[in-house]
Amino acid sequence: MPKKPSDPGKWHPSTLAIHGLGRLPKAYHAVSTPIVQTSNYYFDTAGEVEDFMRSKGQGKVSREHEYARYGNPTQQECERKLAAIEGAERAVLYSSGMAAVLLTIMTFMKPGAHIVFTSDCYRQTRDFATNFLGKFGIGYSIVDPTAKAIEEAIKPNTNIIFTESPTNPYLRILDIPAIVKVAKKRGIMTIIDATLATPYNIRPIALGVDVVVHSATKYFGGHNDLMAGVALGSAALMTDLYKMQRMMGATPGPLTCFLLERGLKTFGMRMEHHNRAGLAVAQMLEAHPKVEKVWYPALPSHPDHRTGMEQMKGFGSVISFLVKGGNAETRKCIDSLDLFLITPSLGGSESLVTQMSTMSFFDYPEEYRQSIGMVDNLVRLALGLEDVDDLIADLKQALDLI
Repeated sequence: MPKKPSDPGKWHPSTLAIHGLGRLPKAYHAVSTPIVQTSNYYFDTAGEVEDFMRSKGQGKVSREHEYARYGNPTQQECERKLAAIEGAERAVLYSSGMAAVLLTIMTFMKPGAHIVFTSDCYRQTRDFATNFLGKFGIGYSIVDPTAKAIEEAIKPNTNIIFTESPTNPYLRILDIPAIVKVAKKRGIMTIIDATLATPYNIRPIALGVDVVVHSATKYFGGHNDLMAGVALGSAALMTDLYKMQRMMGATPGPLTCFLLERGLKTFGMRMEHHNRAGLAVAQMLEAHPKVEKVWYPALPSHPDHRTGMEQMKGFGSVISFLVKGGNAETRKCIDSLDLFLITPSLGGSESLVTQMSTMSFFDYPEEYRQSIGMVDNLVRLALGLEDVDDLIADLKQALDLI
């Protein structure tokens, strides 16, 4: 029998990431969650199949597993811990962060409805809105990441507000309680991509948000070695999402879930490091004569500094800044770095660097890139777990070479 803890509600994120809401029995009394590498699960008798199918029709099941697309014990353990960390009733894991984002939107959008998105969001989310929503007869607006702009964009047929906080790459922080208040007054669902925040730094569900999504590839996995996404919320909403997930087949494999659950065991320690390193590097960059501007919410110069300090415990490892100069100076700086790998993504153990105009927005016309702030001298850092002093020294020597 599982051992029932006295009061897991008082546990901190670091503890929840390891134990969830309590100890569950595992095969062979294993400490680590086993990898259950199978595509299907057998029944002993034909009658057991009938009992199982009947119990599903009644909204309950007599056993947990039937077919891998419908779930896996390794996946279930990972979902249980993610829900505990987020403070959600249930989590649904997906094969990628974008699967979590898009299938969440598709599950709750309605024919002829309208969705409000905020700008400075992940490029693929923006592209889904602009290139695909119209095919489903869904209208949309993309507005500034402020509660005021969101409220002004709402139409009589708006049924979803989808935003990020912090946003990517300018790390705008939204006034989540204000957005929730506006949405609830009009019966509109709120969905927030909180990948850059993580529940270590903020729990949007506790602030009234309906559904939170994450790219679990990032901080949850933590080692740049897996792809997964997760949506979290009430049991009722997650039941709808689970039906969509199993239908679309966007289920993560057991090895992915094993790696993700293993990554969660160091989640709290890694986030503490990311928060400290992010602030130290941002402060150094803001003081450097070869840097034009820095975006990091802990800095008083950030436009949402006050909101961020009120809502969040820390701000993670992503920092955006402008190199003084143009394309040539920016590339020289990036190419001179020793510890930063030139690649997208974030939240892993290795430090990464991206020139946003070429890595993520190269196929956009230059005029459009300029209009959304993707200028040639914009650099995004995603700090890893290296020593902070070494990262600062590396950035200084690269900037000094300009």
